[in-house]
Amino acid sequence: MLAQLKEFGLGAGAACGACIFSNPLEVVKTRMQLQGELRARGTYTRHYRHAFHAFYTIARYDGLRSLQSGLVPALAYQAVMNGFRLGSYQVLTNLKLTANSEGEIEFWRCLVAGAFSGGIGAFLGSPAYMVKTHLQSQSAEIIAVGHQHHHTGFVHAISTTYKQFGITGLWRGVSGALARVAVGSAVQLSTFSTTKLKIAQMGFFNPGSWLIPASASMVSSIAVVTFMTPFDVVSTRLYNQGTNASGKGLFYNGFVDCFIKISKREGITGFFKGLGPHYFRIGPHTILSLLFWDQLKKLAS
Repeated sequence: MLAQLKEFGLGAGAACGACIFSNPLEVVKTRMQLQGELRARGTYTRHYRHAFHAFYTIARYDGLRSLQSGLVPALAYQAVMNGFRLGSYQVLTNLKLTANSEGEIEFWRCLVAGAFSGGIGAFLGSPAYMVKTHLQSQSAEIIAVGHQHHHTGFVHAISTTYKQFGITGLWRGVSGALARVAVGSAVQLSTFSTTKLKIAQMGFFNPGSWLIPASASMVSSIAVVTFMTPFDVVSTRLYNQGTNASGKGLFYNGFVDCFIKISKREGITGFFKGLGPHYFRIGPHTILSLLFWDQLKKLAS
């Protein structure tokens, strides 16, 4: 039992370590995904023209510290979500559920295990992700995008939401998160597991070298961003939208409704807003978290 619990702690520690470095990119990505919400390209002011311009603009109007907005809920989310996601995936791996009867790792088994473990993590970490999105979108009025929630911090956001909408209010937008993390986790962990095995078999690096998981995580980062970005945009929109007195979203009724509205009003490019900062964020985060995870498992053993 303790051995299985250890896997959850290792996953949480690896993800939190990566989060400290990647959170500024998450702030930029969130702002760019909310920019021009449900408006056709060319009909709105682009406060953030690209990732580097967004960094400059945020630092200029909101201050340098704002580039770490939402860090506390981000760390809480990583600890809960990736603790359960990476931990449960490793438990499934330890139980040989990602391998066939001959003990060989199979891509489709890793895909299913990754989606399952990701869904668990996304559901449990949803309240923290919602607050993270709210805090990261808050800005000076001149560069504001999306709904502004005016929270003063993590605890204030959680308590205010609970008082207004009850326990269900803390899980508003979870439908988008489940799809986002299930897809991202399935792609990330399956490509990492299988690529790591292939690279080790090729003999490019010495057995046990940290370059093996590092190389595998780089391949995984490209795959996960490609498949995950559309779901990430939908998830950000669902979490950040304002609500009426009863807690119902002002723009979207759920995952499918949000997906359809973005498609109709913003076109296919609407699903890839913030693609650059998303890769700059998810790429290093994927590489660092998977590398930390792999190295921590070696130290723990």
